[in-house]
Amino acid sequence: MVGVNKVILIGNLGKDPDVVAFPQDRRDEMGGVVKKASFPLATTEYHKNREGDRVEQTEWHNVVCWRSLAEIAEKILRKGTQIYIEGKLQTRSWEDREGNKRYITEVVADNFTVLANRNRPEDRQQGDQSQMDDVINENTEPLSDLPF
Repeated sequence: MVGVNKVILIGNLGKDPDVVAFPQDRRDEMGGVVKKASFPLATTEYHKNREGDRVEQTEWHNVVCWRSLAEIAEKILRKGTQIYIEGKLQTRSWEDREGNKRYITEVVADNFTVLANRNRPEDRQQGDQSQMDDVINENTEPLSDLPF
């Protein structure tokens, strides 16, 4: 039997992406480095409690983007940006300074789409396409096939 590990989220960035460049032994199209961008993403749901009051529930997700997707995230994502993201769950562990074993579960992004940016006036939304054209060029590796 084959397993499925698929995550789809729509939420807002909690802060600007943190970007780290890892040097590589071999030379690749990014000058010998692989980039990793990570950021928190908030998803909010609403429901009514027994008294009929509207209750807001926010979940925070750790999101990680690699390579060209990290490059794009670094250039266009900012705190408050609403995005649609697809990826998979991955849990990793490490030992902290006191020797305790720590775990973190992250969403490793396959692709994302910017839905809205709270930090820009509505009339600047058309500038997003030219900004994307500056980021994506013939050297950009394909992100993945879109399902629509």
